[in-house]
Amino acid sequence: MRYLPLSKNAHDEMLEEVGASRIRDLYKDVPSSALLDDIVDMPHHKGEIEVERELSAMAAKNRSAGDGPFFLGAGVYYHHVPASVDYIIQRSEFLTAYTPYQPEIAQGTLQAVFEFQSFIAQLTGQDIANASLYDGSTACVEAALMAMRITKRRKVSIGTPLHPEYRKVLDSYMGNLGDVEIVDGEPDEETACVIVQSPDFLGNPHAYDLWRKRCDETGALLVVVITEIVSLGLLPAPSEADIVCGEAQSIGIPMSYGGPHLGFFACREKFLRQMPGRLCGMTEDADGRRGFVLTLSTREQHIRRDKATSNICTNQGLCALAFTVHMSLLGETGVRQLARLNHEKACALADALEKIKGVEIENKNFFNEFVVSLPKPANQIVDELVTLDIIGGLALDGNRLLVCATEMTRDEDIERLVTALRKVL
Repeated sequence: MRYLPLSKNAHDEMLEEVGASRIRDLYKDVPSSALLDDIVDMPHHKGEIEVERELSAMAAKNRSAGDGPFFLGAGVYYHHVPASVDYIIQRSEFLTAYTPYQPEIAQGTLQAVFEFQSFIAQLTGQDIANASLYDGSTACVEAALMAMRITKRRKVSIGTPLHPEYRKVLDSYMGNLGDVEIVDGEPDEETACVIVQSPDFLGNPHAYDLWRKRCDETGALLVVVITEIVSLGLLPAPSEADIVCGEAQSIGIPMSYGGPHLGFFACREKFLRQMPGRLCGMTEDADGRRGFVLTLSTREQHIRRDKATSNICTNQGLCALAFTVHMSLLGETGVRQLARLNHEKACALADALEKIKGVEIENKNFFNEFVVSLPKPANQIVDELVTLDIIGGLALDGNRLLVCATEMTRDEDIERLVTALRKVL
């Protein structure tokens, strides 16, 4: 009972109140396969030194991206994060700050949020951006939900290969709404929005003019999803879109085994009041001094159930700060240089792989990620590369392999991959 302060009487009274005879009854809706039959097989206690040693031994089994050649992308990308980013976000004013509902004591946090919004709006070519969302997949869902509110339609079209995890999250949300239809292809007169990912899951960048025209003809909204935000330093901003959303992990945030990451969301100004999440605005106080406040969306708005624009009532504040710090260090010139370096590395990788017999590059155009066709099953090749301490990419269907190169990819990494592929193919 060391960490469970309830007395036996209080425990029994609560069970009686909810009509359960034992704790297990509270989990009756959970599949039996997901429940433990006994307590977890762990030692009841050990000294701090012993615990540290055991945890260190477990951690040593991990293979980090910096330990050797790494060519995995697929929505989470290996980029350099300057040491100054961690230094700033770990300052107590930021690290332990509460949600900035009281602007008189939260000007630093609010200013950082405002600058984050400004960076996202500039990168995406949109009028306005919110103060961040959980991650790219939920941001994509929020865009579809927002489009349905605006158009009063219940159909969502997927225009280009969408990240499969984003698609799963989209299916999960929409599947619980009952009458929402998700289809692949162009929009029609019943479509709320068409979702276009660029570069798409297979690495292909897309122009938006034809999608814009088709949306205008059908009354659908154009939603652009971006999983590799560094690409906006080289590719045109999706200013034609009605909503732009996605994942900003690539700037300022490590991969961290898949999270926490940083969803972003931007749109046209006319859709402002339908935008999910929170928004920071700049104003002046009674003395004419510049100040920052949360605006247009009250805290209580998020608990109005069916009348709320979203059930999102928080944001990835610390991750958004990390992004903002890194972007401030890069500046416009730095972002463009970083994007160009990513593309050059990917081109060098593609040129080297094409020289291997039986290997073909499927993409005509790409940013820092592309699909390779191999003469053997891709999952088999990936497994064999792992034994050579090379993370070779993501195995797709059949003989197809999705590979990625960033500024962190060294020439010797590419050479090792080429040598290894010649050995295992």
